[in-house]
Amino acid sequence: MQVEQLMDAFRALSTPLISDNLARVPGAIGLKPFHQVRGAMVGRALTVKTRAGDNQFIHRALDLIRPGDVVVVDGGGYEGRALVGEIMTSVAAARGAAGIVIDGAIRDSGPIGRSEFPCFARAAVHLGPYKDGPGAINIPVSIGGMVVSPGDIVVGDEDGIVAFPLESAAGLLVVVRAQEAREADIMLSIRENRYEGAYSQKAHHPQGDR
Repeated sequence: MQVEQLMDAFRALSTPLISDNLARVPGAIGLKPFHQVRGAMVGRALTVKTRAGDNQFIHRALDLIRPGDVVVVDGGGYEGRALVGEIMTSVAAARGAAGIVIDGAIRDSGPIGRSEFPCFARAAVHLGPYKDGPGAINIPVSIGGMVVSPGDIVVGDEDGIVAFPLESAAGLLVVVRAQEAREADIMLSIRENRYEGAYSQKAHHPQGDR
């Protein structure tokens, strides 16, 4: 399956289903969508590491965006200064990015909240950033406790962010779709009043039944 086909397939799946099939281990904690969510954000990670409250290297990364990239910024979780706002998210969108993920704060949350361009962050604050560096681009980073490497597939929706290596994506897709089918059967059994409970011998599935 081609990379674009994989992306399209994961766009139809939820982060909880994906997380369940990654042993519920990878996943960013504390990041939430600030945009109007219209389905899942899916793309390849363009990673940025910057010091707390400084966005010089995010500006540099904007010049490297390829269509379908998700700009993933390790800002150390610092909420005291915004790393991006309406202008930078608009630049990322215009250059074809699939979204932006900030382990830190944003500003201009009103305009960003009215936009469908995916923007995930930890908080919003009016205070602007420093622009002095240091930083790095396309190295492994940590986002909400989850390690993201350059080129990883990043998926985000109402429940948060999860990422995984491209080389594991095809196999992961198979098991996620299988769980999706099982859970659809469970929901049907609930509607038909024949659900036997998550812990009955017939009904229990270790990685499902939320």
